[in-house]
Amino acid sequence: MASLPSLSRRRLLKASLLGMAATGLPASLWALDNDGRRQWYFSAVDDSDGGHHLAGLRRDGAGHFLLPSPERCHGGCLRPGRDEVVLFARRPGHRFHVLDARRQTSALEISAGPGRHFYGHGVFDPSGRWLYVTANRIDDAMGLIQVHDAEHDYRHVGDHLLDGIGPHEIGLMPDGETLVVALGGIRTHPDSGRAKLNLSDMDPALLLLDRHSGEIRERHRPSHHQLSCRHLDIAPDGTIIAGYQFQGPEWETDHPLIARRAPDGSFSEQVLPSPLQARLAQYTASVAASRVRPSAAISAPRGNKVLVLGRASGEPLAQFDIEDAAGLRCDGAGGYLVTTGSGEVHRIDDGGRHHQLAALPLRWDNHLT
Repeated sequence: MASLPSLSRRRLLKASLLGMAATGLPASLWALDNDGRRQWYFSAVDDSDGGHHLAGLRRDGAGHFLLPSPERCHGGCLRPGRDEVVLFARRPGHRFHVLDARRQTSALEISAGPGRHFYGHGVFDPSGRWLYVTANRIDDAMGLIQVHDAEHDYRHVGDHLLDGIGPHEIGLMPDGETLVVALGGIRTHPDSGRAKLNLSDMDPALLLLDRHSGEIRERHRPSHHQLSCRHLDIAPDGTIIAGYQFQGPEWETDHPLIARRAPDGSFSEQVLPSPLQARLAQYTASVAASRVRPSAAISAPRGNKVLVLGRASGEPLAQFDIEDAAGLRCDGAGGYLVTTGSGEVHRIDDGGRHHQLAALPLRWDNHLT
């Protein structure tokens, strides 16, 4: 069992209510509309002056709120059964932030602890008590999953070691027992900022492990050692879609950037048609698997693209030119919400059409929760 790092309660931050809908917030931030869709989504943003914020965004783009943050943040997760959102500092980050989304305040700030840093992602167990956070042990670069007890002020209660470097996004399989980790394979050190220190001997993988024991059940390595496995989403049937970022020479544009682990355990990679493959510029950002359609979406901000793929085949169903598109989340109706680095909010509907919902003086980060 790991030692318990100190954690500091944050003062309640005054909410900056920019563009709030006139009707205000529902009784619960997780409340569903009559059509069964969630009304509010969450992200990290920067404003036009470079200030960092934690943001809530209405699904229709008509309202949002901002909470000041001391640092740039990245991914997030919702706590089941509570109006709490956790947003994680961007790699290499040393804190995560617990928001009381109902009151639009920052409730807690939790430290990674001495000799640790976070990678920007986490996931709750179905009960909402246990939070699993991707982290790094700095002295030996060991990737690990930190386990935090949300019922006791998010106290750090243990670690799962991953026998690998650079765990990034993490998800939970539909069985509620198996964690899925995108292991990026890239060694970093806070003294070197975001510099990549081991490009010649990276060892990325897609991992499946028991959330209780930490036992690694599956390790799927990409077809090239410089295909950093970074982001993922999990469909209701257990299909895992993962996105890569290639760390090799710029002229090598033919490496696959999308992987799939099927419900039967088989693992494959999807090479797209040559012109489209090259357009992705070796980089994917967010992955979102639809909860109501057999599709998934992948964003490629460097290529200004969003792809919608068949979940079973991996074949492209549609593609959209959206500048600096990064954040993705399914909208509950067969479509997807998209946020961009230039402040735009788009919706792709289940018919393959897209339109812009809002344009705000903000720079959305790469993920939408």
